[in-house]
Amino acid sequence: MDAREAARLLKGVRAAALAGDRPPAAPRPEIAESWRRMMAGGVHPDRDARSRVLSAAETEERRHVSPLREILPVLREGLLPALDEVLHIMVVADAEGRLLWREGHSSILRKADRLGFAVGADWDEAVVGTNGVGTALVTRRPVQVFSAEHFVSSHHDWTCAGAPVRDPRDGRLLGVVDVSGPLATMHPATLAWVSSVARLAERELRVRHLESLERLRAVAAPLLARLPGRALAVDPNGWTAAVTGLAPVDRVPLPKSFGPGRVWVPQLGDCVVEPLPGGWLLRIAQDRKGAGATRVVLDVSRAGAGSATVYGAAGSWSQELSPRHAELLFLLAESPRGRSAAELSEELFGDPTRTVTVRAEMSRVRRNLAGVLTHRPYRFAEDVEVELIRPQDPAGLLPHSTAPAVIRARLGFRGRGMIP
Repeated sequence: MDAREAARLLKGVRAAALAGDRPPAAPRPEIAESWRRMMAGGVHPDRDARSRVLSAAETEERRHVSPLREILPVLREGLLPALDEVLHIMVVADAEGRLLWREGHSSILRKADRLGFAVGADWDEAVVGTNGVGTALVTRRPVQVFSAEHFVSSHHDWTCAGAPVRDPRDGRLLGVVDVSGPLATMHPATLAWVSSVARLAERELRVRHLESLERLRAVAAPLLARLPGRALAVDPNGWTAAVTGLAPVDRVPLPKSFGPGRVWVPQLGDCVVEPLPGGWLLRIAQDRKGAGATRVVLDVSRAGAGSATVYGAAGSWSQELSPRHAELLFLLAESPRGRSAAELSEELFGDPTRTVTVRAEMSRVRRNLAGVLTHRPYRFAEDVEVELIRPQDPAGLLPHSTAPAVIRARLGFRGRGMIP
């Protein structure tokens, strides 16, 4: 099927979906999910709504603080050489969907201006409908949107492919790199191309992170060798560079309010914190007695994001969750009695035999949430109060997830206990 024929078919599919009729073909699952979000959120299918464009000063400020700035050379090298030939442009947006950089063929840039696809514009899915930037941010997966798969009709002459970029230091979603252009120049391999370049960019961030840890280690190792007792050096994100007197750990969750002085740190207890070039020195003052977690707030109310906040006698700390960890903790929060590895495997993959994957992921979760989770079966500890914050609209629950149990919850829960 050529591009024009495919576009005509998709227009019919979209029209049927908007009218509640049976479509001539089923939309792709990720597109159907996005359309449901748009209809539930009141996005107009034929009216091009736009929010305020950032001023030049506001855009420059966001560029300055964005880690995406560090990987622009990788994105340019991987994408720009071919864009003129295929009449496409490259766009880089932050985690809120604001376009911060835009480069490519001049004639396509002018067409993009008329569409409002300009630097400083807001291309969040809830503002402009299904698109390669906003939908990739919600689903946290690469997505290609072709012609009438765009929810808003003014975008139907375009095709776009966007891939999210994450910070390897903490898993935080940094933004999206997107390649967009006229409908006639669409190629089915574009999504794989953009996704590969996004992964190269993440690898560049990972290399830079390892280099910074090595620099911190060079400073900290001689210092730790002279210290009595237990101590470790960590970077600003809690990644360990060097330790003495205790078993090495990859990463230590740091409290929200963290700085020099006496600080209670999860997994370590009471610490004396001192600054180091590129990180912190943590000297463990005493064992953590009576400072265990008493309450956990699991927040899955925001599209494309999840977080866990742990409260204890000595303070609190929060952690952004990967999509998989958000799924696992949601399922455990809905089942106080706990879940076996086989049960979790069935609920995540529809296959009870994938227990090795489940156990590996649960091991990572428990490492980050020490004292909060127990096993055999996997569950929240009995003395820990769990609060689960869901989205107001059930359809917005973990929209990135394809887990059967989450899909059932998304389509039909009416409160607690919807998972048997």
